[in-house]
Amino acid sequence: MSETPDPRAASDAPSQRLTRLIARDFRNHADLDLAAETRFVALVGENGAGKTNVLEAISLFAPGRGLRRADFAAMARTGGPGGFAVSLTLERDGAEHRLGTGLEPPGPDGRASRLCRVDGGAAGSPVAFSEFLRVVWLTPDLDGLFRGPAGDRRRFLDRLVLAVDAGHGARVSALERALRSRNRLLDERPDDGRWLDAVEREVAELGVAVALARRETVERLDRLIGQTRDDAQPFPWASVRLEGDLDDLVAVWPAIEAEDRFRLGLRNGRHRDRAAGRTLTGPQTTDLVVRHGPKDVPAGTASTGEQKALLIGLVLAHARLVRVMSGIPPVILLDEVAAHLDPRRRAGLFEALDALPGQVWMTGADPDAFAQAGPRTQVLRIGG
Repeated sequence: MSETPDPRAASDAPSQRLTRLIARDFRNHADLDLAAETRFVALVGENGAGKTNVLEAISLFAPGRGLRRADFAAMARTGGPGGFAVSLTLERDGAEHRLGTGLEPPGPDGRASRLCRVDGGAAGSPVAFSEFLRVVWLTPDLDGLFRGPAGDRRRFLDRLVLAVDAGHGARVSALERALRSRNRLLDERPDDGRWLDAVEREVAELGVAVALARRETVERLDRLIGQTRDDAQPFPWASVRLEGDLDDLVAVWPAIEAEDRFRLGLRNGRHRDRAAGRTLTGPQTTDLVVRHGPKDVPAGTASTGEQKALLIGLVLAHARLVRVMSGIPPVILLDEVAAHLDPRRRAGLFEALDALPGQVWMTGADPDAFAQAGPRTQVLRIGG
């Protein structure tokens, strides 16, 4: 495994920022056109004005379904034509690029299709955007991450991996389909050994690929945090690791051997998995284990305020990792983050963001929440 470069070293990452965002019939925005002039962009307005919708529009240029994980049909404006369009202008090292995505209105068959475009040409999927843009985000939905179910942390983990490995989403989706096929075979045709062998071979190959991608990202992130940790910072550092049966396998065995052992475990566990109605081993049971570094306690046992600060520190560290691994400074989306911090941590947040090379888009109801960011912040008021 390759070493993680020192994140404090001089970077040759390109200088870039989003300079314009246009949204048509997206969520509550019939016709939105925003010009961004600075690295810090603060969107202010009353609750329900559509501030988070703007962040969601930007998040569509990352692999997946955006920061709300919503169906695309649900993003089309109520009362609109049934489709939507979002475009970004990206200024990168003196050149401009135009990225666009959206949903065509349903045709006669009632089906709508997603479109992706790069500099006027059609792109096959949002993965094409990763050549130009990486996006990370933090939303209030993540506040209960450390105390919530393992499934929430797995989704967060896969988002961390997606930001550095755009192909990870396709592998996870293919694995989910293969697992559904296996579960269905166990239920309907449990004695069909030939088909079960075939689908378990696919599950093993995809499962090990997913586990290895997760492991590489988490190990690099933990190492980067260790290189830059500072107990005096307002956002405590975290230690992160993976916990799961397949994660233990790929940590010890080469990929081919891990596949063979995982496949044998699936075969031996057919009766048990059929009784349970699901596959009980594999990457779908992985948990992301996070500890509060300075206190050396599980993150879930820390206070609510400590968990919030720990999560912010983890997301900021991930943004640094994205820049190191991809060479692209990520756009950072922060939804209602500053308003819930005390003045010391709020000032610390802006200082930490200023040390990162990427552009930052933030939301808040009160413009005073961004006063400590100073003149480096462009405040845009979003109306209903």
